[in-house]
Amino acid sequence: MNANILKFFFISILLMTISCQDNKESIIEIKKSIKPLNDSRVTGYISIKSKSINNKSSVELEAHLFGLTPGESAIHIHEFADCSSNDGLSSGGHWNPTSQPHGEWGNTEGFHLGDIGNFSIDSIGHGMVNFKTDLWCINCNDKNKDLIGKSIIIHNGSDDYISQPSGAAGIRIGCMDISYDHIETIQ
Repeated sequence: MNANILKFFFISILLMTISCQDNKESIIEIKKSIKPLNDSRVTGYISIKSKSINNKSSVELEAHLFGLTPGESAIHIHEFADCSSNDGLSSGGHWNPTSQPHGEWGNTEGFHLGDIGNFSIDSIGHGMVNFKTDLWCINCNDKNKDLIGKSIIIHNGSDDYISQPSGAAGIRIGCMDISYDHIETIQ
């Protein structure tokens, strides 16, 4: 009887070891300061973190922004990782790899993958964004999901979720490029 218990114990440990080895987890993070555009006073940082477990990934975007006008502003992902122009137009339009109409995130009639949406700004000009999705990835080489080579744009107004192609969110007041130069891989 003791031999059977011992065999069961070793087989259980072996199976647990094999199953733990198959649980591959990786974390990739990009964290940068926002660049003010159009003579705005916006400051702060944006962090994008990709977690991949067993080839299933999700991305979490977290932004802490200051120097904004109280109320509501829009945040979008744009086509190019180029924040070089003072007006932000070098970042291109909304990132829309699936050729959908502009709309609110999750809208069954369609939305750009760059249509993150609006966020609230308090009375002292501070706004926070926490957003998570499995429709994006970082450095995965899937042109319909990969954020590398894109930018994050903060607008001075809110997105109306209707106007095509950009939601009439106003001028671009902040930009962060999403590029390889700040990738940190955590295993």
